[in-house]
Amino acid sequence: MTEPVLLDPPQGGVARIRLNRPEASNGLDVPLLRALNDAILACHADPATRVVLLTGEGPNFCAGGDVKTFASKGEALPDYLREATAWLQVATSSLLRLKAPVVAGVHGFAAGGGGLGLVCAADFVVATRSARIFSGAVRVGMAPDGGSSVTLAQIVGARKAMELLLLNPTLTAEEAMEIGLVNTVVEDDDLEAAVLDLAGRLATLPPRAVAATKRLVWDGLGAPVEARLGEEARVVSELSGTHDAREGLAAVIERRPAEFTGA
Repeated sequence: MTEPVLLDPPQGGVARIRLNRPEASNGLDVPLLRALNDAILACHADPATRVVLLTGEGPNFCAGGDVKTFASKGEALPDYLREATAWLQVATSSLLRLKAPVVAGVHGFAAGGGGLGLVCAADFVVATRSARIFSGAVRVGMAPDGGSSVTLAQIVGARKAMELLLLNPTLTAEEAMEIGLVNTVVEDDDLEAAVLDLAGRLATLPPRAVAATKRLVWDGLGAPVEARLGEEARVVSELSGTHDAREGLAAVIERRPAEFTGA
């Protein structure tokens, strides 16, 4: 049986997680969600991983929950969904807590609580011009999951999130970029080059500083500025004692490219 998630070991500091159920539009079921969490944890444990690239095999990034599997469960669906959503929660949390920045390369559809949730949990999103993003949970009698009821509002604002989650418009890639859900839109044939270029640039940065910045941003969402100033100061002071900080300062003074080691 083909593995539902493929993990490519880091090349140049970039590891790649590939959702691998193309015949089901990478629909999320329990085996895929378990495998996704395992892949994320493997990235967390590998010091060579500086960036994680998240993509989907086949014509779609991720069409959300696997509706055919859901329908086949009949009256047992609530029990199945309790397990599936538990794994989705763990995977989403793992992405958000991952020290390495996550770059999502989105093509085709990113839909449902799962597909949209993975987009929202990424730190950078590059989408093809033909990509389409929508929630769709409410229209089938469900509610958004994958953290999207929280992360989407944090990214695009409460009013826009309510519109997207309740009215379920299908966003084009350009519309998603206009509201800040997507960073960059590229031509369909350019997605691979674009995500690799972005991931490669991130991989050259000092990893401890990148991890600290990612944590400060995510933890600071919704918090009063004054409540986060002390944590910012603590992190800056801590990073100033690292080899990478000294190397970065020296490189600026000497007008040369810095070589960061993570130390």
